[in-house]
Amino acid sequence: MNRVSKVGGCLERSSIRVLLEKQNTIAKSCDDMISFTIGEPDFPTPPNIVEAAVRALREGKTKYAPNAGIPELRQAIARDIKKNYGVEYNSETEIVITPSGMDTLRLAAQALLDDDQEMIVNDPCWSNHPNHSKMAHGKPVFVPLKEENNFAYSIEDLEAAVTEKTKVILLNYPNNPTGAVISYEDLTAFCDFCKRHDLIVISDEVYHKIIFDGLKFYSPAMVEGMKERVIISQSFSKTYAMTGWRLAYAAGPADLIEAIGRLNENSISCVNTVVQWAGVEALTGTTEYVDAMVAEFQRRRDIVYQGINEIPGLSCVKPQGAFYAFVNIKGTGLTSAEFSNRLLEEKHVGTVPGTGFGISGEGFVRLSYATSTENIREGLRRMGEFVAELKR
Repeated sequence: MNRVSKVGGCLERSSIRVLLEKQNTIAKSCDDMISFTIGEPDFPTPPNIVEAAVRALREGKTKYAPNAGIPELRQAIARDIKKNYGVEYNSETEIVITPSGMDTLRLAAQALLDDDQEMIVNDPCWSNHPNHSKMAHGKPVFVPLKEENNFAYSIEDLEAAVTEKTKVILLNYPNNPTGAVISYEDLTAFCDFCKRHDLIVISDEVYHKIIFDGLKFYSPAMVEGMKERVIISQSFSKTYAMTGWRLAYAAGPADLIEAIGRLNENSISCVNTVVQWAGVEALTGTTEYVDAMVAEFQRRRDIVYQGINEIPGLSCVKPQGAFYAFVNIKGTGLTSAEFSNRLLEEKHVGTVPGTGFGISGEGFVRLSYATSTENIREGLRRMGEFVAELKR
């Protein structure tokens, strides 16, 4: 008898974490490591949010919260969605608070999938996305996102992937790892496909406020006839630099949110009460810190985009959101793993091989520009030096 379950044994580790561990090991013997590896804002949590948590502690708001989350936070979320999306959600029945965006995605998959039912996942994708369907005893089915299509789903490819077992499809924009933002035209075509095949969408929108060039973010829930077939997965981690706080939510149809709530109750009981009060402040307080952070990310994006495309053998499509560049390294003749490992070992610059995000990521590496301008410029200089040395 196997001591480890099939689920426990089949989940793959995140390539981001694997590369980060190697990077940290090398960093112990050098003092010049530059990391483009981890997707975490390098900004502190805004002080008004910190103060709200301190105030909640001092006021004794340290007891169990309701399983679905404190009413004040769910109401603030409903107002925020209405303001940004123009879509109304009942804060009592259509929103549930969770301890992370990752957990929201897992809970959504478990609420939707039965044994062997299929969930379409984009490839490349954030490395944990496929595991959520596996944890629900379902099956991920990969559909490529192509650079020439601006890393948007091709409807033709989606049609080829659908079977009688397909129930769920994942959507993730702004996208990790590509930095792509879906256009309204592409989104409506995607939604028509979902309606045609009666699919439920899990929409990972954790970067929805980190978007550049005056572009507007569109959620599939905003498209007519889609609200009842969309679960929004949202997190406070990226937008508010609250990665260590662990706070997120799901919004969707009442029957699906009820199922997610039951799963949530039986796994964690409730989310940290103090952190939820910090979340209320994040949604209702000043936006100046978030606005400044997004503006800085756009400035860094411009430096990365220009710098990468000036290196012979490298190129990238201009990222429109999040804080990632998906760099095409095919001109170097190296595989993604070779490029990332050699760049790390020889130049002490950490990136993540594109194959860590799926087989369609071969020929690319992901670069996170959630680091200082000085680090970005020096990292790009070393990358250019590395590529030049390959040609000698």
